[in-house]
Amino acid sequence: MIPGKLSLSSPGHEISQASVYVETSVVSYLSARPSRNLVVAAHQQITQDWWKNYRQYEFVVSELVIAEVSRGDSAISARRLAILKDVKRLVVSEQTRFIVERLVTAKLVPGNAIADAIHIAAAATSGIECLLTWNCAHIANAVTRPRIEEWFRSQGIMPSIICTPEELIGS
Repeated sequence: MIPGKLSLSSPGHEISQASVYVETSVVSYLSARPSRNLVVAAHQQITQDWWKNYRQYEFVVSELVIAEVSRGDSAISARRLAILKDVKRLVVSEQTRFIVERLVTAKLVPGNAIADAIHIAAAATSGIECLLTWNCAHIANAVTRPRIEEWFRSQGIMPSIICTPEELIGS
């Protein structure tokens, strides 16, 4: 446990200012077969457009993203891993694990969504500018996002901007 306020310092994990933590749902949309669901198909197209045309950021993933994209059908997981082959990887630190506990205890992320809390905490504690996701249930949620940002600021940590590829294209 780390008492008191938390700091942004994460030795060995220096990240540039223009950095984006790519959460698992984004990689899944990039690698999936085109969906017949119109909303999902639109998200897939937006994600592919963002990936091809908005590469001015340093992409970062955590070891959790690698573990998540490695699951399932071997051909599809190989496609997902190939997308991430040149992407910088973060190790989930003790500080990140501590923050995950606190996010769940504060009911900012439900206890059954620990992976989502890890993504949020890993991005913020590593000083990553944006957390990119299509997970609107627990991460890019208009109700919880401001509460999460406020909590991080109260701990002395600059929160990552949580957004979808569609929102980041508009920047």
